[in-house]
Amino acid sequence: MKINKNILISLGLFIVIASIYRILPNRPPGFAPQIAMALFGGAFFMRNKKWAFILPLFSMFISDVLYQVLYTYGYTQIAGFYSGQLMNYILIGSITLIGFLISDGKIAKVLLASVSAPTAYFFVSNTLVWFGNGGYHRPRTFTGFVQCLADGLPFYQNSLIGTLVFGALLFGGYALLTKRVALA
Repeated sequence: MKINKNILISLGLFIVIASIYRILPNRPPGFAPQIAMALFGGAFFMRNKKWAFILPLFSMFISDVLYQVLYTYGYTQIAGFYSGQLMNYILIGSITLIGFLISDGKIAKVLLASVSAPTAYFFVSNTLVWFGNGGYHRPRTFTGFVQCLADGLPFYQNSLIGTLVFGALLFGGYALLTKRVALA
């Protein structure tokens, strides 16, 4: 992706909006833009891969700082920084690798990635929660593992829908922006 001033401003604005959106109190759990941002970053920042990773991770970091400030002053029960958080950053960063596979931006590939990325995140993150005895502290048995996966289904559903919605906004917005810039 050739980064021009308009695209840089648009991405910066999206990072700020995504960071603030992630801390909204009535947002459905898991319905957040960071997975879509990781896919978008991977798809369009092939020449400068650091930007592909910075896009979603910086957005997460800003929202985690905001969460921590709200938590410190008693406005939320959700801490911004917690144990196991590093794994979320690693998982979101890893999803950027899926974005590298859709560098041509074809709709079918974007849709496939928008379904596979939250699905991979769901299975890996819930396996780590189960293995680390987090969440509802399900036993380390096959039944406990299945219960842990079931515990995460509402997050998965919202994550899947959120990735599709925010992916459409990012990829569609980029397509419209580049067409507009090309016509100017």
